Amino acid sequence: MSMKWIVALLSVFLWLPAISSAQDSSRGELLYTTHCIACHNSKIHWRDNKIATDWTSLNTQVRHWQQVTGLGWNDADIVEVAHYLNVLHYHYSEPGK
Repeated sequence: MSMKWIVALLSVFLWLPAISSAQDSSRGELLYTTHCIACHNSKIHWRDNKIATDWTSLNTQVRHWQQVTGLGWNDADIVEVAHYLNVLHYHYSEPGK
């Protein structure tokens, strides 16, 4: 097998999660349920004194807590988790959506 085919196959496998069906878990959901759910339940997102009050502050909180816990997420991971939480709990207006 030529190097060109190997690269092509690897590209396809790396993009499969992005083209999976809508029923599959999102990356944000997978990251959240893997790393965050142990300390966060739905009550934390519905409390009266929530810190996240808009899209920007939600992203800020996700960034802050992934840093505190040493997860090392990149910007795309942070946005994915914030988006997942926003769809599930907050319903803030997201830029570009």
